[in-house]
Amino acid sequence: MVEEISPLEFVRRRDAGEDLVLLDVREPEELEVASLPGALHIPMGQVPGRWQELERGRTVVVLCRSGVRSLQVARYLERQGFDRVANLSGGILRWGLEVDPDLPSC
Repeated sequence: MVEEISPLEFVRRRDAGEDLVLLDVREPEELEVASLPGALHIPMGQVPGRWQELERGRTVVVLCRSGVRSLQVARYLERQGFDRVANLSGGILRWGLEVDPDLPSC
């Protein structure tokens, strides 16, 4: 079962020093509208060929627009043997509501 964390929980855990990787699986044109600094970008369709770029020792928090695609990728990563994976619930839309209201909506 993939852990679900809210954007506020992500920020709290990151600020507390937890070693988190924010994996953004949105398409390049979505990033042009709104992106988060420090996020690693691998479009969803490229994850099967690029998941080896992720460090297994870190918690990977997967992000998309609303949380649907990211959940699918998080489940895929678990099947690849990642045991520290979470889905950012509500995606970048919820991030804009909870963390950064100035973030353009996608």
